[in-house]
Amino acid sequence: MAGRASKIQQHINYKIRVTLQDNRELQGFFLAFDKHMNIILGDCEEMRRTKPKKAGEKEERRVLGLVLLRGEHLVSLTVVGPPMQEERRPTLSGAVGGPGVGPGAGRAAGRGAGPPGVAPGLQGPARGFGAPSHQMMAPGFPGGAAAGGGYMPPPMMRPPGPGGY
Repeated sequence: MAGRASKIQQHINYKIRVTLQDNRELQGFFLAFDKHMNIILGDCEEMRRTKPKKAGEKEERRVLGLVLLRGEHLVSLTVVGPPMQEERRPTLSGAVGGPGVGPGAGRAAGRGAGPPGVAPGLQGPARGFGAPSHQMMAPGFPGGAAAGGGYMPPPMMRPPGPGGY
């Protein structure tokens, strides 16, 4: 599989034509693929040949843009043209700066503590939701397991004793 993947890897960014099982043909820039041979085409156009009642054969074209094709439907893949030019590649030059934009800092993303100015909603669990508070879970909490001699009946049950079981 490694040999086949490396052969396909050579054609990333080339203009290709793909034939599907239903005889449609798609042409676009080959951007990515995976182990299932699902492919992503950029600036994609669909070409479909139809047979009208009057004339011989007619080719309909429509622009699709960015397309993800399931590998299960591919019949053939043919290189049509050279890789896209650097000036045609989409860039983020017009993007506004902010968190996540810029060069890496030399460490893995998403690891460790966040930046010092963490948004209020992202500081941790909200008080009063989820598990009991850390004070209630601490040993020796009044009414907790340690206060009743180690045994505490489940809620809604009468404790053993007179008038009990």
